[in-house]
Amino acid sequence: MGSYSEPEIQYLKSQRLARIATATPQGKPDVSPVAFEFDGTHFFVGSHSQDIFLSTRKYKNVRDGNKQVALSIDDLESVQPWKPRGIKMNVTAEIVEHNGMFGPGKYLQITPAVSWSWGIKGLQQSKEGNFFVKTVHGRD
Repeated sequence: MGSYSEPEIQYLKSQRLARIATATPQGKPDVSPVAFEFDGTHFFVGSHSQDIFLSTRKYKNVRDGNKQVALSIDDLESVQPWKPRGIKMNVTAEIVEHNGMFGPGKYLQITPAVSWSWGIKGLQQSKEGNFFVKTVHGRD
């Protein structure tokens, strides 16, 4: 079972914004910027307002059964020179009751399946010289 390396965890803790991609049961895609929290295993996405959150496309897509989503957390370390860094993930999302960064309520609990990281200081690149470092995450 894979897990995030210490450099990846430190990067995730330094970030506040992600993008989540979901799709309707008919396959229509939707990408939304979201705040997130990370407990070391799962990511949680919610809202200050439960009324607004429960009416969002991302919530409805997961509620309606399309639980395979993508999450991307990335930024630019610098622009001179150009240094992008981040982690993108294929994940499973489910709706849970959680007392998180926005208080108690419904959240999307996001469990990584596969992630790809790049540009993070201290990250061990593969011996093949690939730009991305791939991790396959398992379940306990």
